[in-house]
Amino acid sequence: MRPSISIKFRGEWLKARAFTLIELLVVIAIIAILAAVLFPVFSRAKEAAKRTVCLSNARQLGISVGMYIDDNHGNLPMATNYSVPTDDPYRIWVAQVYPYIENKAIFLCPADQVGKFGSTWAARGELNIGYNGDSAFDAAGCTESQPDKKGCEGFTVVANTAKMKEPSRTALFADTPGGPLSDKYRGYTFSPYNGKEHPLVKELSLPLVSDRDLVKELNSLPPSQLKPVYARHQKTGRDEGFATVIFADGHAKGYSANSILAMDNGADIVWRFREP
Repeated sequence: MRPSISIKFRGEWLKARAFTLIELLVVIAIIAILAAVLFPVFSRAKEAAKRTVCLSNARQLGISVGMYIDDNHGNLPMATNYSVPTDDPYRIWVAQVYPYIENKAIFLCPADQVGKFGSTWAARGELNIGYNGDSAFDAAGCTESQPDKKGCEGFTVVANTAKMKEPSRTALFADTPGGPLSDKYRGYTFSPYNGKEHPLVKELSLPLVSDRDLVKELNSLPPSQLKPVYARHQKTGRDEGFATVIFADGHAKGYSANSILAMDNGADIVWRFREP
């Protein structure tokens, strides 16, 4: 028999039935089921909002680079300028582009809680939006005409948009894993010479790319052979996550790691713009 309790209401005692243990358990079970259904939805919505902010930041970076190019006769900012000392902020691209933005938040993707603003050589590992290493300058580096550029970290001439065949397909920035230099992170850049080679079209050859942190996975390699792209958005560990890519014409778009890895059968992005 269901228990009852007495409640005094307007001077009269009323009897009300109490919940049985089974009814309480049913209510708790319903709440648990709703929570299990709704929490992932809220989590995905939060992730989508962060991805939107990252995409917005990426577009603003693209606009700022376009302004830099206009002011410098078509020359691109240098991912690394090896001709200046390591204590010179202009050794990396951040200081070159910052006057056109003057907002540190634009240089970061909020979907990654590890990344930090890094505008110096000592802090270059912390950034989580990286610039294409094909833009790096090194007077003693590689030449654009040499057939094998694997491992190149800088070129003997400054990159210029006049040599870009298709700016709307040419990647300048992408999501990267950020972290301490001591752990081999170089979040300020990615290298288009460390990934899979396209058998026919060298421009489509890839950086390392995954929705897993390849700096951790491949930590036995030297930093110069890492510098990956990180598809951190909605990552699954099966390369289904998305990376934001910013192109030389200023537009930005998200691509799954699998799509990027498919080369011209997928994202069809030009990563190497130094190829003759």
